[in-house]
Amino acid sequence: MDTIITRVNCPCCGSKDIRKVLVCKDYTVSAELFEVWECTYCTIRFTQDVPDQDSIAPYYQSDTYISHTDNQEKFINKIYKLAQNYTMNWKLNLVKASIGKGLPKGSLLDIGAGTGAFLNKASLSGWTVTGLEPNEGARQICRKKYNLSLQEAEKIVELSDESFDIVTMWHVLEHVHQLHENMSNIKRVLKSSGRVLIALPNYTSKDGKDYGAYWAAYDVPRHLYHFSPLAISKLAGQHNMEIESIHPMWLDAFYIALLSENYKSGKPKPVAAFLSGLKSNVNALKNKSACSSLVFVMRHKN
Repeated sequence: MDTIITRVNCPCCGSKDIRKVLVCKDYTVSAELFEVWECTYCTIRFTQDVPDQDSIAPYYQSDTYISHTDNQEKFINKIYKLAQNYTMNWKLNLVKASIGKGLPKGSLLDIGAGTGAFLNKASLSGWTVTGLEPNEGARQICRKKYNLSLQEAEKIVELSDESFDIVTMWHVLEHVHQLHENMSNIKRVLKSSGRVLIALPNYTSKDGKDYGAYWAAYDVPRHLYHFSPLAISKLAGQHNMEIESIHPMWLDAFYIALLSENYKSGKPKPVAAFLSGLKSNVNALKNKSACSSLVFVMRHKN
């Protein structure tokens, strides 16, 4: 029997001042409805009544769940792959800039490595890489395509203290059931001079507000949490870490809008999606923290 998690307090800060704000549909797998709640204090949103860690796997069983597959047949998947390839160099440059000029290459841990595209790129660029991925199918693809062996996600507890210069999570933290345990382990394995790069959707973006329950980045129930910049800052602070810098992921607004338009109207609307993504990004030019997706660079507090 599946075990359902019903929260009576905030998964980030523990506050009991929480309330329902949306009801979202799982457009990817089940067509089920899930409530999204918000904490008044830290502003994190979270999906209520989600399957626990041992029960959620069926909600990832879809060829359209791109991060765990290598399917390039559908139009949206092709767009995703093009954007993914374009952003690889950007990600690596951001990693290098975050660690500073003194260490152009070092040890990198990618948590939630998917099918290993970024990890392979980092390895080819001279980084000593380690990857963690909970999905066995994704691990097999990575092994076959890149000859890289990913470890199971729970192996993070076996990694040595202060062993990585860089830890990356590209749209992964919103999926993990053990939020604080993961943050604690990330801090533990990070060198004192190291940096953590966490990419997350931002529900406070213009496209997040405009699409509401149709916003594709809610991705219930796979996305357990829905972060604002304030929420991730408070989470970092609880683990004696701090946000050093925030970087917009401009392309994400277009991809998310492409999916959201489809959810809203029942058919692809690429022109409307492009205009929506463009409006969101133009809005974020005044405040980059309002971008549809953001990369937060964290470090140990001094």
